[in-house]
Amino acid sequence: MTGEGPEPNSTSDHIMGWLEDSVSFLPSFLEDPYDSNHINSYQWWCQGQDPITTSTNSLFSSGITTEDTITSITPTNPTIPIHEPVPSDSWKKRKVLDDPVAKTSQNNHQKKNRGRRINERTAGNKRGSSRGSANNCNNGNNKEGRWAEQLLNPCAMAITSGNMKRVQHLLFVLNELASSTGDANHRLAWHGLRALTHHLSSAPSISSSLASVGTHTFACTEPRFFQQSLFKFNEVSPWFAFPNNIANSSILQILTQEPDRTRNLHILDIGVSHGMQWPTLLEALTCRAGGPPPLVRITVIAATTENDQNLETPFSIGPPGDNCSSRLLNFASSMNINLQIHRVDNHPLRNLNTQTINASPDEALIVCAQFRLHCLNHSNTLDERTEFLTMLRNLEPKGVILSENNMDCSCIDCGDFATGFSRRAEYMWRFLESTSSAFKGRETEERRVMEGEAAKALTIWGEMNEGKEKWCERMRVVGFVGELLGEDAIDGARALLSKYDSNWEMRVEEKDACVGLWWKGQPISFCSLWKLDMDTQ
Repeated sequence: MTGEGPEPNSTSDHIMGWLEDSVSFLPSFLEDPYDSNHINSYQWWCQGQDPITTSTNSLFSSGITTEDTITSITPTNPTIPIHEPVPSDSWKKRKVLDDPVAKTSQNNHQKKNRGRRINERTAGNKRGSSRGSANNCNNGNNKEGRWAEQLLNPCAMAITSGNMKRVQHLLFVLNELASSTGDANHRLAWHGLRALTHHLSSAPSISSSLASVGTHTFACTEPRFFQQSLFKFNEVSPWFAFPNNIANSSILQILTQEPDRTRNLHILDIGVSHGMQWPTLLEALTCRAGGPPPLVRITVIAATTENDQNLETPFSIGPPGDNCSSRLLNFASSMNINLQIHRVDNHPLRNLNTQTINASPDEALIVCAQFRLHCLNHSNTLDERTEFLTMLRNLEPKGVILSENNMDCSCIDCGDFATGFSRRAEYMWRFLESTSSAFKGRETEERRVMEGEAAKALTIWGEMNEGKEKWCERMRVVGFVGELLGEDAIDGARALLSKYDSNWEMRVEEKDACVGLWWKGQPISFCSLWKLDMDTQ
């Protein structure tokens, strides 16, 4: 970018126009972003009982074929105190029993107290070893106080080793502490317990019920509320807003370097933005010297539903009936931009080619891949990720924008269940903690649906991601070279991030030509811009 137009980092005004057919519900939302009372009229498509109690009881009564068949949930020699003092006033007990609201409040209070005792017990065990790191308490590797992982990860290890008595005990404790409301620990325990019971259950009926009962995900929402949830989440958290901003800046930077400004623009959209990033890009295109390209084409590669793995990819699949194309086309028309949108549904990523996307030599092709490529299979015998990147290289795009989750991985083999689950629990903790801060701890339906969608990561037992270094290595191997973002793009991203919680930070890594998003010193995602390496065939 060379100062030709405004930075693509201000979304509110323009998305309001883009969502013109949904204006009726947005004013109250914008006046009080944490008031979800107006959401009560929306109908959820997937409702039912609390899946934690229902699924664990079904699991334990279904008869798991192991040496230690679980038939009840009675702990033996519990290592974590879970007993509560009995109230002395009988009238108080009657009031709690008669008042479901008070009972729920008391249960949540008891769970918080139990979690607090786990924290105190853990802190006592680690007090001696933590003195040396007392001055580095904000280090991203410091897990003190994260008691949910201290229960979930040992349970996953016990499942891997076949120690079903320990599994039974830990599931009981988790069931006592888990809550879909409360702090990040209680929420992680709730989602983690559901994922573990899903993994343990061998009966198809149990698996299917766990996948649909009581969990708010994108697929279970009304389309209009789905779009509102994305909009609100982008307003309070940079989890996706930051990569979207980097992607738009990268596209503008590529176009600035094009000698022929009259060429058409073709964007290959392989991502999970569901169209949320494009209104600001379209507006920025109108501010270019000479105006927007004669034709802007967006080819959306929708998430495939051909196998269960991709079905579980977080944030990739919207609700049935959602179609942002009409709103986006109306928005482009109001700005005198000639926009065409082509959606490719149910087409595996590995089978994409020039015919699929209808590529043309008289257009500038730019690929925008966000948080989707890790769903491709990767093993010692099958590496669809490298094959797909090679396919992108053969398309000869003007640029490739790659954004992925950036989870540090020091393990040699992440293929076993316990190790993979531990990495996913780490990912989920960062999401839940940052989201709790974003919503200021308040309960809203938008928050619930975003957290429910993110929790899908806990049930993907394959390799979630390989980290920034591995992705950059793959890009270089297939014939791409990294390009640093310009100063205007970096300044725009930094200005955007300043609007959010101060625990967020941006790190520019010139070595890999990447821009990283970090939360409390922990890597969340990376964004990178790649060009063809003309010295590599």
